[in-house]
Amino acid sequence: MNPYLNFVSEIATLTSAAKKLTPGGLAPCARATTVSAAPKALFFAPHPDDETIQGGLALRLLREAKWNIVNVAVTQGSKQERQAGRLAELKGACDFLGFGLIQTAPNGLEKVTSKTRDHDKSLWSRMVKVISQLLLEQKPKVIFFPHAHDWNGTHIGVHHLVMDALQSLPANFHCFCVETEFWGQNDSPNLMVEYSVADVADLMAATSFHAGEVQRNPYHVLIPAWMMDNVRRGAELVGGQGGGAPQFTFGQLFQLRKWTGSKLENFYTGGRNLSKEENAACLFA
Repeated sequence: MNPYLNFVSEIATLTSAAKKLTPGGLAPCARATTVSAAPKALFFAPHPDDETIQGGLALRLLREAKWNIVNVAVTQGSKQERQAGRLAELKGACDFLGFGLIQTAPNGLEKVTSKTRDHDKSLWSRMVKVISQLLLEQKPKVIFFPHAHDWNGTHIGVHHLVMDALQSLPANFHCFCVETEFWGQNDSPNLMVEYSVADVADLMAATSFHAGEVQRNPYHVLIPAWMMDNVRRGAELVGGQGGGAPQFTFGQLFQLRKWTGSKLENFYTGGRNLSKEENAACLFA
C-alpha cells in the first residue's frame, strides 16, 4: 500500500470541492485599525486579482504593523466590456481584505506593454506621468510591482512603467521596492515570506471576489499549491544551495531592494526568510 495515496486523494477531493464554492459575497475579514499617519505601501497591480494572489506580504503589513495598504489598479483588464465589472469585483476584493484602492484612469490604463514603451513614446510618457504623480502624492514607504521577466506582457509593462516613473522623480525620493512574481519566475529572489493558514485562506477568498474570472478558471483554488511550490524553490534560491530548508508550508518569493533616488540597490546580502512569527515591518526598518 502506497502511504501517500490517501494524502494525494484528499488533496484532489478537497480541490474539487473548493471549485464548487460560491465566489465572493463574504463579509470583510478581521483587520487591524490603521491611522492616516501610519506608513503606506502601494501595490501596483497589472490586473484586478494580482492584489489578492500576490498580496500576502502587503496583507501581513496591514495585519501585523497596521500599515495603510493601497492597491493601484494600473489596468482593469484588456476586455473593455469587462472593465466596469472587473472594477466592481476589485472593490469587493479590496474591501474584504481592508486594502485601499486607487484607479489610474476611469477604466484603467491601456496598452501597458513593452511594445507601447518602444513604439508609442507619447502614450507611454503620459502613463509614466500618471504613476509618477501617484508616487509623489502618496509618498509610500514600500511599493510592490512585478519583476522584469514576469512573462505576461502587462506584468512586464507595469515593471517598466514603475521603473520609468521612479527614474523621473526627484533624487530625494526613496522607497523600498518589492518585486513580485507570478507568471514568470524570478531568477534572483532574495526574500521568502511565510504565510499562515488564515492568511492563505483570506487571499483565496479575496481572489474569489473576482467572480467573472474564477468562474471561467477557478485558479484561486490552486493558490495553496502555488505557495507550497514557492517554499520548495525558495529553500534553495533564497536559502542557498544545499542549505537547511525553513519549515514553512506556504510562502511567496520576492526580490527586495531599495530605490535610492537613482537606482535599485541591495541593502542586505544573501537571502532572507521571514517567518509568520515575525512582524513583517522588520523588513523595512
